[in-house]
Parts: sequence; structure tokens; C-alpha cells
Amino acid sequence: MKKKIKYTDEPMNLGKTVKDFLPSPDELASKEATVRVTINLNKDSVDFFKEEAKRSGIPYQKLIRKVVDLYAEHYV
Repeated sequence: MKKKIKYTDEPMNLGKTVKDFLPSPDELASKEATVRVTINLNKDSVDFFKEEAKRSGIPYQKLIRKVVDLYAEHYV
């Protein structure tokens, strides 16, 4: 026999709202002029980006490109 759940009208503490600081998906996957390059990367780094890409549904090359772009923008 299943035990029935008894609901009460107690106040709920839902936590604190955090300001959205992430770019929109359109900004992450924007179409820009690109140049094809060949580069050798550390296997662990590529594995990291592949796992993150799998979670977010974005190709891992785009994630790597975005990191490089953000780095370059910081120093321009």
C-alpha cells in the first residue's frame, strides 16, 4: 500500500535570482567570416570541448573558436 502525500501551505524558500550573464544561442553560433587553419591541440583539451559540446548541442569546433575569439577580443 502506498503512503499518501500530505501537502501543506508552508512558505517555500526558492533561493536567489541570478542575473543572466550568458550570451544567447544566436550570439554563440553567429555566422562570421572564418579562415581555415590547422592546429595541434592537447588531447585532454579537445576531449573537454567535445564533452561540453555534447551537453550544449553545439559543434566542439565552434566552442573552441568562441574561446579563441573571446581571448583575442580581450587583448584588442
